[in-house]
Formats: sequence, C-alpha cells, structure tokens
Amino acid sequence: MSTATLDKAAEKKADLAGPGIGDYAELEKVLPKNYHSILDVRETQEAIFSLRRYIEDNLCRELNLMMVQVPLIVDVESGVNDMLDRDGSRTPIGFHISNDRDKHPIDAQVVQAATKWKRVALKQFHCKVGEGICTDMRAVRKDYFLDHDHSCYVDQWDWERVITPDQRSLRFLELVVRRIWKVLVGAEKFVQEMFPKLKDGRFPNLPEELTFLHAEDILDMYPDLPRKQRETKVLKEYAPAIFIIGIGWPLKDGYPHENRAADYDDWITETAHESGKETHGLNGDILVWNPVTKRRHELTSMGIRVNDETLRKQLEMSNLLDNLKFPYHQAIVNHAIPLSIGGGIGQSRTLMLLLRKAHLGEVSVTVWPKILKDMCAKKDIFVLE
Repeated sequence: MSTATLDKAAEKKADLAGPGIGDYAELEKVLPKNYHSILDVRETQEAIFSLRRYIEDNLCRELNLMMVQVPLIVDVESGVNDMLDRDGSRTPIGFHISNDRDKHPIDAQVVQAATKWKRVALKQFHCKVGEGICTDMRAVRKDYFLDHDHSCYVDQWDWERVITPDQRSLRFLELVVRRIWKVLVGAEKFVQEMFPKLKDGRFPNLPEELTFLHAEDILDMYPDLPRKQRETKVLKEYAPAIFIIGIGWPLKDGYPHENRAADYDDWITETAHESGKETHGLNGDILVWNPVTKRRHELTSMGIRVNDETLRKQLEMSNLLDNLKFPYHQAIVNHAIPLSIGGGIGQSRTLMLLLRKAHLGEVSVTVWPKILKDMCAKKDIFVLE
C-alpha cells in the first residue's frame, strides 16, 4: 500500500471522532474577516426568545409533541446517559451524592444528551402511536474542542415520538425530516419579519426543499476525502442543505461516515429494498452551508431507534454486549418501552445560523478559553460573558 493511500486512510480514521476544528491557529483562519453582527445585543436576545417559542410551538404542532421536563443529571446505574459515540472518547461528568451521610448515596452523571431518557419517558407520559414529547434540554460535553460552533454547554430541542413497526423505514424517516425542515425554514422567515435587516443578499435564505443523500452517495462523489471534507464539498458543489442518511454503518471504504452510539439510532438495518442499492441505516443529520462562517453547519441529528434485534446486533458489533445489563437496554429487549423515532435540534447552532452570527458565544452564555475570546474580540465578534 502506498504512502499516499496510508495517509488518506489515517486522515479518514482521525475524522471519525471528536467534533470541532481542533487547532486554534486553524480556527483563526476560519473566523470571518470584516464581520459585524446585523443585530445588536438587545435585538439578539429578543430574537432568540421569539425564535425559541416559534420553533417549539411549530415543532410540537408538526410532529404532535408535548413539551415536558427533562433531567440535567441521571443515576449512573440507569444506563440512560448518552455516550455520543461508541469509541469511548467522550465521557460524561460524574459525581457522588453523599445523601444522608452516605447511608443512601447516589452516583450521578450530568447528561450529555437526553436521547435514551426520552424513549423511556414516552412510556412515563403515556404517549400513544403518533404522539411524542419535546424537551428544552441542557447538557455538558467536557471533551469537545471549543471553537466557533462547538461548546461544552449544549442546548437542544430533544424530541421523541412513538411509531409502529411498519414505520421503521426510510420513507417514514424522510417524512419526519421534511416536517422538521418546514419548521426551520418557517423560523427563518418569522425572524426576518421581526428584523427585516436580516434579509441580506450576502446570506442566502435556506432552500424550501431539503436534498436527501445517503452517506454512500457522498462517498461515491468524493472517495478520497475524509468525512468533514466530503460534507463541505457536497454543500458547496451540490446542494446548500442536505440530510445525510445512514451514519454509523461502515461504508464501502471500510469506515462509517461518523461513529454513532450503538444503543439508540438504528444504523445497521439494511435498506436496499427502499434505496435500490446496498445501504444501511435509518438515521441521519441535517447539514447546511453557513454563509457567514463559510463552512458546513450541522443543525440536527436524528433517527429511527433500535428495536430488540438491532440493539443486540449493534452492541455486538461495537463490543458492548455487556451494556445489556442496564435497565434501559433491558427495557428495549423486553419490549417494555415503545418503538420510536427521535432526535436533537441544536438550539444555539440554529440561532447562530438564523441570526447570521459568527460564533455560538453570541447566542449562548458559557465558558470559552482566553485564546478564543481574544481571537473573537480582534474580529469584532461579541462573545457573551
């Protein structure tokens, strides 16, 4: 095998895990030059809260969801925390609660996402087929590289809906994705009615229609590029807004488009009967081209969830069969919780895009390293403290 081939393979493998740019010298090149926020800080706050209400109300209407409370911390023994991927590179913050002088203690974790909790909650809230829940979720992901669109503080509209066995299909997945896209396109129009100056020729609006591509299709287009570069190319050259289907199963080059956890999204189910080619997976991501940062911009990750059969297969493939001991996994195996579809829409990511911001810190308050704050200040990017 040639050195060039080995280098390409290494680059693809390195691109599977760990979001973010990963280098502040590189980030300084990425942050836009001659940036000036269209909205001032007070207008931005007004827009944020109006957009959040619009998106929550319309997401619930389109998908028949109800807003519910969601945990910030969970019991370690429940197994409901989100491990985000299957290589163990991103672990949750854990702490010991010494309740009653350690007579009745709890070992707890800060959630990284509410992905698994939501599916259990569908039963708790007595959701029937076609009904679901939506949450205003907050989480902490301590292992992220902090850049312009990755923060250790995470806010999402985490949602979940009960489905039937027949709805475990690409067709149903695409139907739900289109409804979510309708809400996001509508949100952009809504905030531009509030603040007409957001209608700026430099920053094209989202297209009315979303383009659906399987991860295998994108690999066929750009076989020598690693995942993030493939996404960038397809957004620049093919379509400015895409839904990438099938994230987690190894593609033709031997690598998954991106690592995904083994115990929520179904990335193993064969879908050739629907796609007409050798494909796997009932999940995916919405990505758009961000005209401010001039980069790929992920808005949401979602999918049809594993059933008892695909859970076992994905855990086995990931060498994680020991996880079947957890109550969450047992509930799936024993059909104690419903089949579902669900996902998480990044709140700050969406607000950043719709309000034409260059940095997450303009729409959310969290911690950033001094090097990044100084870099932003030089570029007239106002990061909230």
